[in-house]
Amino acid sequence: MPPVPPPDSPSPAPRSSAVARRTVLGAVAAAAASAPLMTGLAAPASAAPASASPASVRPRALSGGGDLGPNVLVFDPGTANIQATLDDIFHRQEAAQFGTGRYALLFKPGTYSGLNAQIGFCTSIAGLGLSPDDTTINGDVTVDAGWANGNATQNFWRSAENLALVPVNGTNRWAVAQAAPFRRMHVRGGLNLAPSGYGWASGGYIADCRIDGQVGPYSQQQWYTRDSAIGGWVNAVWNMVFSGVQGAPAQSFPNPPYTTLDTTPISREKPFLYLNGSEFRVFLPEKRTNARGVTWGNGTPRGTSLSLSQFYVAKPGVSAATLNQALAQGLHLLLTPGIYHVDQPLQVNRDNTVVLGLGYATIVPDNGVTALRVADVDGVRLAGFLIDAGPVNSRTLLEVGPSGASRDHSANPTTVQDVFVRVGGAGAGKATTSMVINSRNTVVDHTWVWRADHGTGVGWDTNRADYGVVVNGDDVLCTGLFVEHFNKYDVQWLGQRGRTIFFQNEKAYDAPNQAAVQDGNVKGYAAYKVAGNVTSHEAWGLGSYCNYTADPGIVQHHGFAAPNTAGVKFHDVLVVSLGGNGQYEHVINEVGAPTSGTSTTPSTVVAYP
Repeated sequence: MPPVPPPDSPSPAPRSSAVARRTVLGAVAAAAASAPLMTGLAAPASAAPASASPASVRPRALSGGGDLGPNVLVFDPGTANIQATLDDIFHRQEAAQFGTGRYALLFKPGTYSGLNAQIGFCTSIAGLGLSPDDTTINGDVTVDAGWANGNATQNFWRSAENLALVPVNGTNRWAVAQAAPFRRMHVRGGLNLAPSGYGWASGGYIADCRIDGQVGPYSQQQWYTRDSAIGGWVNAVWNMVFSGVQGAPAQSFPNPPYTTLDTTPISREKPFLYLNGSEFRVFLPEKRTNARGVTWGNGTPRGTSLSLSQFYVAKPGVSAATLNQALAQGLHLLLTPGIYHVDQPLQVNRDNTVVLGLGYATIVPDNGVTALRVADVDGVRLAGFLIDAGPVNSRTLLEVGPSGASRDHSANPTTVQDVFVRVGGAGAGKATTSMVINSRNTVVDHTWVWRADHGTGVGWDTNRADYGVVVNGDDVLCTGLFVEHFNKYDVQWLGQRGRTIFFQNEKAYDAPNQAAVQDGNVKGYAAYKVAGNVTSHEAWGLGSYCNYTADPGIVQHHGFAAPNTAGVKFHDVLVVSLGGNGQYEHVINEVGAPTSGTSTTPSTVVAYP
């Protein structure tokens, strides 16, 4: 879509309507090598994983703690050649969209000067203090799109957390797309979310951040900001959503398209690694209701912490059986950067278990198993990892709660944060349903569930994936829900009293014809469908786009489908045809004007019913 630049910025060059929003850039997407660069800081010593033993012999107990492996790089202000190390990692990861490299860059509390940490694929950067202000970089943490000729719509799978930045020129650039969270950051200046030259950019996520200056999204198509404080917001293109943000623009959708909620109904920030003296610990922020602003502004944040000795520190190559043994012993899991193949589901059965990934640790299910399952228990925290579908079809990839789960978890919900799912792209992958939420009161806080439209192993049936997210549990809340390109419904919601704040979607580019997406008598599967028996549901700030490049004549009857009842409410909803590649007849049910032509102009509905 044509981005909307600020009045004094250059306009980006027009794009041919035949070009997909995410152009496949095969020449620059070659995987970079993942050789280790330096050893991570050691934590408490641990025993090696238990070796195989006869069935009659009980496996020896696993120990918690241990070093964080070669791809966790820990810096302090006295570390030599920090910039050279950062540059080397970026060189490896800049264009490695589907590569095997995984890195976490961790900075001990202190002040660092003269750095520009450019962040590439599958790379995380974070401070190791309890507060972002404990770790200050006089410099920048940068994402741009030089590798893609100024197109930022593929800047996925990277993150920045728990740092204070003093940008060199007063404004930090973070030009990202999906699965690239900016969490718990303090920018002592402004934040620019567009690439150099104001090229294409497709939307992202900010939470628990303080931006002293203005945030300029410029060409970003949509964005969600939660529980933060900002000095101002410059412009909007299609869909800018705020909840609990001090300094957010007033509600004004669709002109300009700002959706603003004063508070976030329920939030609990993501767990994070920090140093207590020389000891690694994991901080677990407490749950907030009707939240507004940052959690860390007035001294020590509220919550509890766990010693790393209470975690099984996993390294790539460990078996699923060993990981499950650790969980059964009562250890939490810390997945260090790398790729983990599992031949049985990881099974989380204990209340308050933490599964935390570093550096985009990636779980790949083999032989069609489910990657991870959670029992119907309280307070599980899943955070910071990627699930990559395997070549044998999995019925599901992530299950939160078993089928029929019914316990009330309102006092201590399970949270799913920065857990991303990918079907295809890195290789052939298949899954009937990617993410299933069965447990009541679950909070899904920022996910991107993606059936790949480019990369390796991509085709209508090659990376077949019918359903993205299915919500069966009651009282589930999603804040920052990104789900794209599934063969049928991207989101199906069957539970009562569900809520979504911000939803971003594209329909599958590669549908071969109208018949392939026919939903009975309805033209096209809705992007977000609330089941007919649901009597209470509410959602704010939702967008669905079609870009049917394989058959531009495909018609979607609507982007959203829901029961026509007073208890089911939608606010600020839009659909867009990208350059005329497919059209919508309505926005939600039979309501909303059709899209038309190649103008890439949204059709909007402010309130439904």
